Amino acid sequence: MATIDNYNFNGKKAIVRVDFNVPLDENGNITDDTRIRGALPTLKKILNDGGSLIIMSHMGKPKGKVNPKFSLSQIKDAVAKALGTDVKFAPDCANAAEAAASLKPGEVLLLENLRFYPEEEGKPVGIDKADPAYEDAKKEMKARQKEFAKTLASYADVYVNDAFGTAHRKHASTAVIADYFSADNKMLGYLMEKEVKAVDNILSDIKRPFTAIMGGSKVSTKIGIIENLMDKVDNLILCGGMTYTFAKAQGGKIGQSIVEDDKLDLALDIIKKAKEKGVNLILGTDCVAADAFSNDANTMICPSNDIPDGWEGLDAGPETRKRFADAIEPSKTILWNGPAGVFEFDNFTAGSRAIADAIVKATENGAFSLVGGGDSVACVNKFGLADQVSYVSTGGGALLEAIEGKVLPGVAAIKG
Repeated sequence: MATIDNYNFNGKKAIVRVDFNVPLDENGNITDDTRIRGALPTLKKILNDGGSLIIMSHMGKPKGKVNPKFSLSQIKDAVAKALGTDVKFAPDCANAAEAAASLKPGEVLLLENLRFYPEEEGKPVGIDKADPAYEDAKKEMKARQKEFAKTLASYADVYVNDAFGTAHRKHASTAVIADYFSADNKMLGYLMEKEVKAVDNILSDIKRPFTAIMGGSKVSTKIGIIENLMDKVDNLILCGGMTYTFAKAQGGKIGQSIVEDDKLDLALDIIKKAKEKGVNLILGTDCVAADAFSNDANTMICPSNDIPDGWEGLDAGPETRKRFADAIEPSKTILWNGPAGVFEFDNFTAGSRAIADAIVKATENGAFSLVGGGDSVACVNKFGLADQVSYVSTGGGALLEAIEGKVLPGVAAIKG
């Protein structure tokens, strides 16, 4: 398999799938450029070799329609500044053959949002799955997706996938396009290589004890990963909003706290499975409760399973934070996905901060720590600790699916 390191891009046109789905404010300014910075080593290697560069990405969910709110023209100047060179813009990603053909070595072309075309995602538009005609529409769309991928491929000599954030999707630009390049002319970019290696470290090269921390509001979105991790981890910390689903499932009183009432049996099943598998399952025992969902709300510390009416748990309490740290600090492999509280409010960051500090301490003592998923990444960035953990993953959904043990189409399309 070709790798980006052993490939010489001199005189070649490279089309690179990046994940430039960056957050923008209401004026179209980038509020976090982590994803652009993450792609720079790959893009610069191609330019430094003397290649020319065609960059493609999606932004937001325009659902197959042109929507100026999601136009990549808004980030063209930021990409040019990051690369230190001028960037041309193709306002229609499927009609950029001329612009691509005229590129000289060292020049850069940014294509407009791939998802302005429904063919990128390959899903029929405007027809319900229950409609008898849906299957035919799907077949027809898959054929159009191949043509769309073929068009994108025709712009370049070599294909590089550096968009781990979308590697779990079998889209035209992340997987189908690879069919139109020989094995020697398609490869993973540096960011993808690092992500794949980090997941491998977590799953194949486990140093024990292995602690996984799963946070966030819902058990339902994490069930696949929780079940897969049960066979691998020594400690499983479940925190954040799902704390209260577990508390209620065990007969607790949770006031106004967030809860998935249809997942109470699932929560009990997870507790039972952890016991059967000898996994140390750690749930919150106390919380910081508030009388309103606001940074300035009145707060009190109370048991997670005895929250007064009208109050809701918004962060892990001091006793819980200590229990989390006691499990994390001696660990040698750590995975963190999802915060312990409403960390966006400064008064409810203590639980997530305690997790982050414990991970940093464990990493200093030789642990391999992987932080992934939008909110956890935002946490370590907010606390200024991103450079003190082993690896920060840019791919939320892709990371979770990889750790669930699923094959990622974006990786499989290149590795075969």
